Amino acid sequence: MSYRALYRVWRPEKLADVVGQEHITKTLRNALVQQKLSHAYLFTGPRGTGKTSAAKIIAKAVNCEQAPTDEPCGECKACRGIQDGSIVDVMEIDAASNNGVDEIREIRDNVKFSPSAIPYKVYIIDEVHMLSTGAFNALLKTLEEPPKHVIFILATTEPHKIPLTIISRCQRFDFKRITASSIVNRLEAILDHYDIDVEPQALRMVARASEGGMRDALSLLDQAMSFAESSVTTDDVLSITGAVSQQFLTDISEALFDADVARALQAVDQLIEQGKDATRFLEDLIYYFRDLLLHQAAPQLEGLSERASEDESFLRLSKSAPREWIQQVIHSLTQSQQEMKWSNHPKVYLELFVIQACDQVSSERPVDQETTSSAPSTDDATIQALKGRIEKLEKMVQQTGSQQPAQEVKTAPAPASPSAPEKKQPRTVSPGKNRANQTQVKTMLKEATKSQLQEISNAWATISDRVKSQSVPASAWLNDSKPVACSERQFVLAFRNEMHRDMIDTKFRSLVEETVTQVLQRPMTLLTILSTHWEETKSAFVQEQRSAGVNEDQGEQTEEIPENQQEEQLVDEAIKLVGEEFVEINE
Repeated sequence: MSYRALYRVWRPEKLADVVGQEHITKTLRNALVQQKLSHAYLFTGPRGTGKTSAAKIIAKAVNCEQAPTDEPCGECKACRGIQDGSIVDVMEIDAASNNGVDEIREIRDNVKFSPSAIPYKVYIIDEVHMLSTGAFNALLKTLEEPPKHVIFILATTEPHKIPLTIISRCQRFDFKRITASSIVNRLEAILDHYDIDVEPQALRMVARASEGGMRDALSLLDQAMSFAESSVTTDDVLSITGAVSQQFLTDISEALFDADVARALQAVDQLIEQGKDATRFLEDLIYYFRDLLLHQAAPQLEGLSERASEDESFLRLSKSAPREWIQQVIHSLTQSQQEMKWSNHPKVYLELFVIQACDQVSSERPVDQETTSSAPSTDDATIQALKGRIEKLEKMVQQTGSQQPAQEVKTAPAPASPSAPEKKQPRTVSPGKNRANQTQVKTMLKEATKSQLQEISNAWATISDRVKSQSVPASAWLNDSKPVACSERQFVLAFRNEMHRDMIDTKFRSLVEETVTQVLQRPMTLLTILSTHWEETKSAFVQEQRSAGVNEDQGEQTEEIPENQQEEQLVDEAIKLVGEEFVEINE
C-alpha cells in the first residue's frame, strides 16, 4: 500500500515545523546550540501536539554530523538512519505495551554499553504514565545518573499519574493545545502541495473539531479530502464530524429567543433524524452562545469566535438578545450536557432544555422581539420606576428635614377653658391634615376604653407579624408606630415620624385595617396621628371632659390614659424580651 496518511507524511522533521509550541522549541534550540542538554526530559500535553515528534527531532539533532546545531540537517547518515528507524541506538518504546519491570530492567542493563553508530543513545518512552509501580522504581536510579552517552525523553498525556520522584529527575516541558488559527495556517501550507480546493470555513470547522491537536486536524482533513474527491466544502466537514451548520444553530437560537417551542422541537427532531450526536450538538450550541456573549462584551475584538462567523443573522441576534439571557442559556446547556453523559436517552434532555429555555423567556421577557428595538427593556423600565420612587422619597425627606426645627421648638399649649378661643399653634407640615386627624381622634376618644386598648396592645405583636408576612415594606413603615387608643370600631396609631405615618395612611392603610380586623374579629378603622400631636390631643380631651363635668366613670377612663401608656410600654418590653406566648396580663 503506497498511500500514507497526511499526519504521517507531514510529521515535523525540524523544531520549526512544530506548530504552536514556540515556548518549547526556542528553549530546546538554544540548548542544542549551547550544548546544555539534560540527561532526561519529560514532555507533557494533550494528544497530537508534537511531543513524540519533538523527541525524535532532538534525537536527530544531538547525533547529527553537523552538531552542535539547532536543527538536524536531515541529510546525513545519522539523520536518515534515525528517521527510517535503521539505527538501533535510538529506541522508541511504547510504555502501554512494555510496562513491566523486566522491560525496564533490560533498558537499565543496556544503557551501560556505548552506542555503536552515533554519539548518543536516546530512549523515547511514550505514554510513560502506563508504567507499573515496580517499573518506575526500576527506572529511578538509572534516570537520575545515566551514563554520559544516554538521553531519556519521556512523553505522556497524563503527568499527574507519574511519581514525583520521576518528575523531579527530568526537565519538564508542557505542550499546550494548538490554537485554531495556527492549525488553519498549517493546513493551508500543506494544501498548497495538493491540487484540491478547500473552503476557508471548512478549514475552520476542521480546526474547531480537532480540539487543539494537529494530528487530529490532519486526520479530519484527510478524511474530508477522500469524501469530497475534488473540492472540500463546509457541508463535507459537517458530514464527517457530525456537527451542524451555523444556520441551523442560528435558527434554533432564534426559536429559543422567540419562545417558539414548536419550531425549536421540530429542529431537535430533525437533528436526531439526520443522525447527529445530541452531545456534540449541545457542545456546538454552547460555543455559539459563547461567541454571542463575547461579541456583545467586546465587539471590537477579532478572532475570539470559536464556532460562529459574524454573518447578518448572528449580528442581529447578538444585538437583540439580552446578555443575562445568554448567560442563563449557557448555564442551562452546561447542566444538560453533564446530565446527558449519564443518560441512555440524550434526546429527552435536549427537548427538556428547549422547553425550559422557552419558558424562561416567556416568564422573564415582557416584550416580544418585534418591539425590542422601540420599547424599553425590562431592566430600563425597572430602573426608571425606581428612579421615580427615589426622587419622591428624597422630596419627602427634604420636607421632613425642613419641618423638624419648627417641631422641636414648639411648646405644648396651656390648658384653655371651653369658652376661651383655642390658640392655633404654628404648623409647618400638612396643617390641614394634622388638624383633621386630631379632630377625628378626639371624637373617637369619647368611645375608647381601657380594656379595648389592652386588647389591641396584647395582639399587636401578632398583627405586626401578619403584616410582615404579606408586605415587608409595610412592616418597615409600621415599626415606627404603636396603638395608643381603641374603641369598638376604631383604633389610633401614633407615629414618631411623619413620613412613616403618611406611607401607612396612603399606601398600606387597607392592609393594616384588614389585618387588625382578622385578629380582633370585628371591623376596625385606622386613625393615624403623630406622637407630639397625640400628647396635645390627649391633654385637650382631658381638659374638655373635666370642664364639661363628665361622670366619674368617664373621668376615670380619660385620667387613666397616661397610666395606660406606661402599662403599654411595660407590656411591649416584656413581649420583646420573652415573647407574647410567655406573657400573661392580670388586671
